Amino acid sequence: MDFTYLNNTLESWAIALAVLLGATLAMHWLRRLALHKMQALSERTSTMADDLVARMLRKTYLLILVLLSAYLASLVLELTERQRLVVSRIAIAALILQLAIWGDTLLRAWRDHYRQADGPRKSSRTIVCFMARLALWVVAFLMVLDNFGFNITALVASLGVGGIAVALAVQNILGDLFASLSIMLDKPFEIGDFIIVGDVLGSVEHIGLKTTRLRGLGGEQVIFSNGDLLKSRIHNHKRMDTRRVAFVLRVAYGTSDAQLTRVPVLIREVVDADPMAAFERAHFFNYGEWSLNFEVVYHFQSPDYIAHMDTQQAILLDIYRRFEREGIRFAHPLSIVRMADGVAPPQPHAVTPVSSFRH
Repeated sequence: MDFTYLNNTLESWAIALAVLLGATLAMHWLRRLALHKMQALSERTSTMADDLVARMLRKTYLLILVLLSAYLASLVLELTERQRLVVSRIAIAALILQLAIWGDTLLRAWRDHYRQADGPRKSSRTIVCFMARLALWVVAFLMVLDNFGFNITALVASLGVGGIAVALAVQNILGDLFASLSIMLDKPFEIGDFIIVGDVLGSVEHIGLKTTRLRGLGGEQVIFSNGDLLKSRIHNHKRMDTRRVAFVLRVAYGTSDAQLTRVPVLIREVVDADPMAAFERAHFFNYGEWSLNFEVVYHFQSPDYIAHMDTQQAILLDIYRRFEREGIRFAHPLSIVRMADGVAPPQPHAVTPVSSFRH
């Protein structure tokens, strides 16, 4: 008489055991083969994709392969509906767990890859990775519960209500947190950038989860909440390709026509002599109350402010020397006093020349 167990003969159990062992060994061998190929490929290339696949394969666990093989083995057995349902649910739970492990591995690999390349923002990337991993495991946990027949509708609803209550309680903190994530992803500025926010000028020193810190021109540290910072208009001077410089030269009345015609030519020669300055224009643009006004515009080919000031100083000094050689006089504001008794007035009092610069 044939031996039977759970309505299956000894031969059926032997076949199922053979399928279990064969499927497990086959999947394990394929995993090792693929891992070997990916490791060899990652050594020859600099791309990140093959490294990620290799890390995922290392996180493929033998126990999960055995559970999946057990499901395949159950297909050759005569099982009741309830028994088959239990086996299938265990296999699906194992598959969900393995997918969650692979996803978690990808997220941690992304975090580790950018941790060295983007050190100043590692805190933001860490919190993004944590939130993504938390969401991944919560979803995986809910899927496993649903797979085993639990009603997760009430659980999801309660989590939603609790989440809304927590969000309302810490909305300012969450606002700054999401603003930090926005700064990290959009990158309107980075560590070391010189920015202007309202009437505050300074270099970005730290970008945190709640605040961003600037080092002001006076040496003080200015702290902005990330939410307030993104609501402001930010001028990022570090990302300027060129700097436009405009200023006015005031020439004295009485300058000859030939000298006035010569002024724009002299200015062009001075600006063109500097390799970092690109001349745009120099024009006699209006008659002032006490001067003939020339507007000069050029572009400095670097965002470096100190280098820009050095070049501007050299250009102004050279213009001064050229004017002295050409006999062109700068204008000075004059104040003349006329005496009622006919006495000759004193000599006009010279005031410091006035120049205006626009950058």
